[in-house]
Amino acid sequence: MGAARAAIGARGQGVKHSGEPDDRLRELVVALEAQARAEEGREVRAGRAAELIRQAGGYRWVGLYDVTDREIAVVGWSGPSGPTHPRFARSQGLNGAAVASGRPVVVQDVSKDGRYLQTLGDTRGEMILPVRDRTGAVVGTIDVESAAVDAFGDEDEALLARCAQALRGLWGS
Repeated sequence: MGAARAAIGARGQGVKHSGEPDDRLRELVVALEAQARAEEGREVRAGRAAELIRQAGGYRWVGLYDVTDREIAVVGWSGPSGPTHPRFARSQGLNGAAVASGRPVVVQDVSKDGRYLQTLGDTRGEMILPVRDRTGAVVGTIDVESAAVDAFGDEDEALLARCAQALRGLWGS
C-alpha cells in the first residue's frame, strides 16, 4: 500500500507530494491489478482498490460501481461513509451521464448540476470515469468526490483512466 499513500500528482483536494510520480503510478497500477485478480471476495477487492485510488489521488471518497442493462450499483467504496444511493437506474445521476456518453463526467460544483445524486452532504466536486471491457462496453465506473469546488483537473482524469485499465479484471475483462 506504500504507492497509494503518496499522491500521483492528481489534485483531488489539492494534495501534492514530491517524489517520482511515474514510479508511484506504476506501483499503484501493479497494486490495483493485484486487487483485480486476488482470490478474496469481489466486494473486498473493490473496497481495497477504492482505498488505493482514494489515497493515491488525495480524494475524500471513491466508489467503484457495476453497470448493468438496468442499473448502476456500488461494488466497493472508501471514505467517511457508504453511498446514500447504493443502486439506482442506469439513467440517473452523474454516473448515469458518464455511462450514457461513455466519457468522463467532471462536475466542479455539484450544487449547480441537477443530475447529482448525493453521497455525502458536503460533496462539492465529483468526477466519474467509465470502465470499459475489452469490447468497449461500459461495465463499471470509478466515482471520486471532493469537499472542494474546482477540485479536479486533467491529472485526475489521467490517473483514473490508468486505474480503470488496471481494474478491468474486477469486472471480468
